[in-house]
Amino acid sequence: MSPDNYLYLAALLFTIGAVGVLVRRNAIIVFMCVELMLNACNLAFVTFARMHGNLDGQVFAFFTMVVAAAEVVVGLAIIMTIFRARSSASVDDADLLRN
Repeated sequence: MSPDNYLYLAALLFTIGAVGVLVRRNAIIVFMCVELMLNACNLAFVTFARMHGNLDGQVFAFFTMVVAAAEVVVGLAIIMTIFRARSSASVDDADLLRN
């Protein structure tokens, strides 16, 4: 397979994730779409690293995965707090935490 195919796949995955973030209202689904976008970026990083014959893209992908893991921990804690307070995981209810 050529690297172009991997880049097309990365662009498709990123587009699906971006549409999911913009359209969905459930916080868990939005969170999964953000993770899909991060994985699309990782695929592009690794593809470019393979094309240029160095490890820089793979190092960036590794650090992106580390940041994504930390984001999952913090994000899920926030989502669970909203769910416990409002009994809903809707993104629209997130601004109601002030009350």
